Amino acid sequence: MHENEIAKLIVNAAYKIHTTLGPGLLESVYEAIMVYELQKMGLMANRQVPIPVIYENIELDESFRADLVVNGKVIIELKSIEKVAPVHKKQLLTYLKLADKRLGLLINFGEALIKNGITRIVNRLDE
Repeated sequence: MHENEIAKLIVNAAYKIHTTLGPGLLESVYEAIMVYELQKMGLMANRQVPIPVIYENIELDESFRADLVVNGKVIIELKSIEKVAPVHKKQLLTYLKLADKRLGLLINFGEALIKNGITRIVNRLDE
């Protein structure tokens, strides 16, 4: 399945969760429910996936953890905050580069409307 097809399913799951529960819960709650919804759709969703950082000849095993990795292709960074800062988008792009992934979704469940809380970040993705 292509990254774009996976992303559509992720967005649908985020919409369902947000319209059912609303904003304001902890990120960990949204994370657990996202995994549940994505797995119901037949996707493989893994939580808190460690991504190593390699700098010159040094490998730091668990330099960061991706909130969710879906089907081994799409990284989801979840937030439950009032407003996403520009650094959050840059952070996700760095995660994509380090993990050698092409597509990431920054989803902020803190927004009143979930459509305003979803940002697509690409790293050399073939459309």
